[in-house]
Amino acid sequence: MAACKFCQIVAGEVSAHVVLETDAVLAFLDHRPLFPGHTLVVPKQHVDTLVELPADQLPSFFTEVQRLARVIPGVMDATGTFVAANNVVSQSVPHLHFHVVPRRPKDGLRGFFWPRTKYQGDLHMAETAEQIRAALR
Repeated sequence: MAACKFCQIVAGEVSAHVVLETDAVLAFLDHRPLFPGHTLVVPKQHVDTLVELPADQLPSFFTEVQRLARVIPGVMDATGTFVAANNVVSQSVPHLHFHVVPRRPKDGLRGFFWPRTKYQGDLHMAETAEQIRAALR
């Protein structure tokens, strides 16, 4: 789907700070993170929502979501993660994507009205992506 931003990232037409890539899954840093290390995990095949992801792809997709949820806290000096996806409502890009967000007690997030932050620059974003890639190896 040429108009889909995430399909463009998967195709290499739009740049992103990729932290993980398999035959079926791509994960990259959110360009407007809740906190540094906030990662989006997408199937390479375009599907709009979780309901549309073929059942035989669920194990490989969620294995990678789980791997990221395991390593991101250590890389980002966090206590845990928040893992979630929107399906249609509040889905800013209509391509299935899970958010893996590092979390700490009293980090300021309340409910679902979360302020977005910015990276200190492209170098900070690149370094964060490399740290997550290194932890996945």
